[in-house]
Amino acid sequence: MAPDIDALIRRADGADPAAVDELFSLLYSELHRLARSALRREGGSVTLGATTLLHEAYLNISGREHLSFEDRSRFLAYASRAMRGLVIDYARRRQALKRDRAMEITLTESGAAAQEPGPEELIRLDEALVDLAKVDPALAGMVDLHFFCGFSFSEIAAMRGVSERTAQRDWRKARMVLHNVLRT
Repeated sequence: MAPDIDALIRRADGADPAAVDELFSLLYSELHRLARSALRREGGSVTLGATTLLHEAYLNISGREHLSFEDRSRFLAYASRAMRGLVIDYARRRQALKRDRAMEITLTESGAAAQEPGPEELIRLDEALVDLAKVDPALAGMVDLHFFCGFSFSEIAAMRGVSERTAQRDWRKARMVLHNVLRT
């Protein structure tokens, strides 16, 4: 019998370390995919590996007390933000690319982000996302899931219980807001 992942997620609140371990074990391949996606979005100048990033995120999440998640999608979104934060922190330390390269988040026909930013652009994007999350957490979550995690619109729609078209509209809205913030 397969364990109920949502029930396990609710148990993994820092008070039950075994639940956190079991959760990461069950979702390891999906979390590894998130880590690969987070690194791919970085543009290649980060020398971290996906496994290292995933393990760092595990240590980060498992070391926090009283974290609670309602379901799998919220847990994955949190894990994604944790990985993004680790990549951003790493990029801040490295500052490996030129300073004047413009960042552009575009929506291609396939729904993927077209240009991958360097470390400085990731830092600016992270700061813009923090500001966006204060105004509209759902839109900031959309950027996390699509741009950083690499989830498709159909996957995001399924996670959020909305249509794919709604997910695409939310992406466009988030993209416009971020463009305006990043242009200033």
